[in-house]
Amino acid sequence: MSDITNEIKKRRTFAIISHPDAGKTTLTEKFLLYGGAINQAGSVKGKATSKHAVSDWMEIEKERGISVTSSVLQFQYDGFCINILDTPGHQDFSEDTYRTLMAADSAVMVIDASKGVEAQTRKLFKVCVMRHIPIFTFINKMDRDAMDTFDLLDDIEKELGIATCPVNWPIGSGRNFKGVYDRQKKHVELFSDTKKGTTQGDVQTIDIRDENIQNILGEAAKLTLEEEIELMDGASAEFDQKLVSKGELSPVFFGSALTNFGVETFLKHFLTMTSSPLPRMSDRGEIDPMTEPDFSAFVFKIQANMNKAHRDRIAFMRICSGAFEAGMSVYHMQGEREVRLSQPQQLMASERKIIDKAYGGDIIGVFDPGIFSIGDTLTTVKERFCYEGIPTFAPEHFARVRQVDTMKRKQFIKGINQIAQEGAIQIFQEYNTGMEEIIVGVVGVLQFDVLKYRLNNEYNVEIRMDNLPYEHIRWIENENPDLEKITGTSDMKKIKDLKDRPLLLFVHEWSIRMTLERNEGLILSEFGR
Repeated sequence: MSDITNEIKKRRTFAIISHPDAGKTTLTEKFLLYGGAINQAGSVKGKATSKHAVSDWMEIEKERGISVTSSVLQFQYDGFCINILDTPGHQDFSEDTYRTLMAADSAVMVIDASKGVEAQTRKLFKVCVMRHIPIFTFINKMDRDAMDTFDLLDDIEKELGIATCPVNWPIGSGRNFKGVYDRQKKHVELFSDTKKGTTQGDVQTIDIRDENIQNILGEAAKLTLEEEIELMDGASAEFDQKLVSKGELSPVFFGSALTNFGVETFLKHFLTMTSSPLPRMSDRGEIDPMTEPDFSAFVFKIQANMNKAHRDRIAFMRICSGAFEAGMSVYHMQGEREVRLSQPQQLMASERKIIDKAYGGDIIGVFDPGIFSIGDTLTTVKERFCYEGIPTFAPEHFARVRQVDTMKRKQFIKGINQIAQEGAIQIFQEYNTGMEEIIVGVVGVLQFDVLKYRLNNEYNVEIRMDNLPYEHIRWIENENPDLEKITGTSDMKKIKDLKDRPLLLFVHEWSIRMTLERNEGLILSEFGR
């Protein structure tokens, strides 16, 4: 087995998804603590201090205490090299979140024990299902009052349509939280608050058959646990690695990220249940990192101005096969030319580390002189191919945008185009007009604030926004459609995207059905390709 294959086998690349405030960023930081990547956790909520969560780097994130962009974090643990794609959990997240999931091999879903499955989790989960990627569930905040455990599992199964298999089981919650019962080892891990900023806390374990267990847990808690174990053994799905790998069964763990309980237990199980980097589909069939020795990667994210001093632009790539070496020349399929990948770096949020080498499964950032787009393929494989494109997800909110100072038109166009290329927003034009009228579409309304903030801070342009009533967008799939001939409803608007593709905007969902009925043969799609 080659050194490259060995290195790829060690890789685990996963995304963390959750609803806002479920504790995703805290869990991420505890992973990093165990990997020795950071020495002390910062709290996202700690706006009063200068400490902020490692994965939140944008100024606007620090001001609001939320994650706005996706971060990429790498650390070593127990012989594995782990790449975490930390996605924004705020309800007003961007399309960036969806695309980040396209670069992951599995997902960790963090659920607040007192709330169960929430709206944001549902949205992100759909993307995981679309990609058939394994999903692992960490039910967090058990040190606070929680929903009934069976109700939580029922909620996941009903809301997300995935079977669950609890690997461990909580004993009480809130003030009565005693720890978790490990179903396989048949022992109890006793809860202790290891404090917010410390690293590993010693976890005390005791065999369920130990005669002291009743004194430690209390009679009522022990009795409840025995009843629940019996119920669970009869009702829950058996662990089946094949179903986990297909994304049809989610292993469930319980703990408290803030107090550092259950995090390492979860991490150890997770690493044995997940696989090394998976094959990726291309127009030449599957490209398997275990059999393809040459380098290939695709761009899934572009971020400008991460470093205020340099006003630079970084293209994030998921390496799919082979090894990357600093300064190597690769073929850029979409640009149809050789390019040199310079200033390769791995990131700890905005902290950068120049790297010499990276392998299949790793995420790297390279300097982008403005030639890359999201979904681009780069490769040294002689038999050229392109990886499957990353879909453009339909925006749900729209606004007409214009600059306040007409003299700053050039900066405005440059700024809005660069932010659109990053994928945080989508830009459209009125049909039959030029760039005078710009319509911006976003997945979450917070992106309007981010756009306003960034244009002002990074491009010195003040903008005015008028919200539009449209909520539904559809791409026209027909070849060379004549927009003039399409008859719709009074609330329909004809627009074009930056690639000159025609689109339709609607206020009401029923208008889409009526437009399809009135235009025989018209094909509309929710995703742009």
